[in-house]
Amino acid sequence: MRSVERLSVFLSAEKVGEMVLHNGNLAAFEYDRDWLGSGFPISPFSLPLEQKVFIPKMDPFAGLFGVFADSLPDGWGRLLVDRLLLKNQFAPAQAGNLTRLAIVGSSGMGALRYVPEISLGNRPPESDLDEIAAECRNVLNTEYTDKLDELFLLGGSSGGVRPKILTVINGEEWIIKFPALDDGKHSGRLEYAYSLCAKECGILMEETKLFSSKQNEGYFGTRRFDRKMDVNNSAVRIHMLSVSGILETSHRIPNLDYDTLMKLTMVLTKDYSEIEKLFRIMCFNVFAHNRDDHAKNFSFIYNAEEERWQLAPAYDLTHSYSIGGEHATTIHGNGRNPGRKDLLTVAKLIGFDERKAKGIADEIFECVKCKLSEFVG
Repeated sequence: MRSVERLSVFLSAEKVGEMVLHNGNLAAFEYDRDWLGSGFPISPFSLPLEQKVFIPKMDPFAGLFGVFADSLPDGWGRLLVDRLLLKNQFAPAQAGNLTRLAIVGSSGMGALRYVPEISLGNRPPESDLDEIAAECRNVLNTEYTDKLDELFLLGGSSGGVRPKILTVINGEEWIIKFPALDDGKHSGRLEYAYSLCAKECGILMEETKLFSSKQNEGYFGTRRFDRKMDVNNSAVRIHMLSVSGILETSHRIPNLDYDTLMKLTMVLTKDYSEIEKLFRIMCFNVFAHNRDDHAKNFSFIYNAEEERWQLAPAYDLTHSYSIGGEHATTIHGNGRNPGRKDLLTVAKLIGFDERKAKGIADEIFECVKCKLSEFVG
């Protein structure tokens, strides 16, 4: 294991630019000359398409720009990386962000990849899902597992708290989640039920599935929205950027409001159909009690063919709480007990059609009450 102080950034096969450590801990970035001529700003506010050296602030991403922080695993993935670093006699505290990005290499979410890549082995054949879940529990319980390398190679570059693997099903890339320590055995069925209800509410999501288990009610899985198949049936990587990364703000601090999200969506997409997508998600989160709606649970994808940003399909929709039991993203300032009035105020302030907003809110309220009554009450 070695420390990395310089990285090349690629988007699929095209070189985007270079990152190098500045003053010991800031990851300075400069676009490649060819990318300046034919590419797009990979982070529209922080990294405009200009020929200059961009220097990030130390906070909130320890000297990284948000777009690159999005590539780093957090929660489960960071836990695995730290355990592997220790296994390789490398103190996790000494592994800077460029070293961690080199470990991610080409395995991260979205389209960005990093060179040189630090390889920690070849992807192993997948075990039975119940066996993987058991090994995940061992790691979370800080017990010994001889499958640490395998767990990392199966899904250590992903984000989020829950253990997960990245897998291929019928030629398409999927994510399968396993319960965290504080999850009940029904967490997979719960998120699957939420995904089905969300789709009935007109919310755009990727295909979802409940994978069978002998130990519980099943494991939730979803097809990845940051991959698509081209005409040659090959996977194409899609550039994505979380709201946390765009706004350079930590998702661990609940400082976001749907008023801000609406404005951001309008600035990036200039499209009221995208505003409607977000309004439906906001209504669903309120009525279905999904309060973990933080800045990393909203993303935008770049449509390279049309050269424009779009709201990413919804993800991580399930019954949940955030700090203090309130919404991580407030609804016109109300995080504790938001209701229909708050939802419609958000719609009004962004200029969304009032009659349409009322109809959507009523539709989603009735759908959630019908489909999720056993979970929401």
